[in-house]
Amino acid sequence: MFFPLLTLEGFNLHVSSVRALRRPTMRHRAVEASLLAVHAVLYVGALFAVLSPGKAVVFLLVHQAIFGVYLGCTFAPNHKGMPMLRGEDKLDFLRRQVLTSRNVRGGVVLDVVLGGLNYQIEHHLFPSMPMPNLRRAQPIVRAYCEELGVDYLESGLVSSYAQALRHLHDVGAPLRSGSPAAG
Repeated sequence: MFFPLLTLEGFNLHVSSVRALRRPTMRHRAVEASLLAVHAVLYVGALFAVLSPGKAVVFLLVHQAIFGVYLGCTFAPNHKGMPMLRGEDKLDFLRRQVLTSRNVRGGVVLDVVLGGLNYQIEHHLFPSMPMPNLRRAQPIVRAYCEELGVDYLESGLVSSYAQALRHLHDVGAPLRSGSPAAG
């Protein structure tokens, strides 16, 4: 059900953006709300300006569904199936970031398609590092992890999806069997 449910993620992100406006910690609420409104008006307006109403609605639905699948396929291979830390897990920053993430091997094309998030470990360690530099940081981080004895997980794109889907299948087993989930 993972991929079919991803078709709803694009819509979920839009709803979450609007709901975030209600958070008391939201800074620049008026600017955020204005930008969301301008985006919605321009996007929907452009669709209805160039397409018939029926085609505009179908385009919007298909576009948002594909957007959700794309985002899910970008994020899922990096964390699904990786250890989940609890509050009592006392790991240093490096171990917390490295042990809960997986990098996805690939070339420059994969770097662009995944927006550099295939270097998830480096991205978590250095969140403000520009995407092209993540590739350069990887051998340094990998060597440092090896020196410290910290497991650094990296796999190919297909393998990472297989690991993520296997994990989702395993955690969903109690639901399929009708038995209560372990808590």
